[in-house]
Amino acid sequence: MARQSFKRYVEVGRVVLLLNGENKNKIAVIAQIIDQNKALIDGPSTGVERQVVRYRDVVLTPFVIQLQFGARSAAVKKSFDASGVAEKWANSKWAKTIAARETRKNTTDFERFHVQILKKQRRRILNTAAKKVQA
Repeated sequence: MARQSFKRYVEVGRVVLLLNGENKNKIAVIAQIIDQNKALIDGPSTGVERQVVRYRDVVLTPFVIQLQFGARSAAVKKSFDASGVAEKWANSKWAKTIAARETRKNTTDFERFHVQILKKQRRRILNTAAKKVQA
């Protein structure tokens, strides 16, 4: 039996992460597939308006919700909230990495300096402990 290497398909109900624009790093749901290049997405619970996006502007996540083809915003919101995808996404390593990247990007000069001092202190503690073990 051959192993299936690709598991994330473009399908109605697939949760996607937006890569560009004002909704960058927000998640939405594919409500309808338009053609081989575009889909209609909707994210009423996450603040993403119903819109047409190109597949190259989104990344498919492993989450899928049960949804009718061409479902309206109310149905999408109901299914999205019932499935608990927002909580699953918030607890995923992928979302935490994005949040950490945003936090690092928004640090001030003083905060970066403070992190540098803390790293030096940690390095000093580890080096002294390593020297004690070796001796």
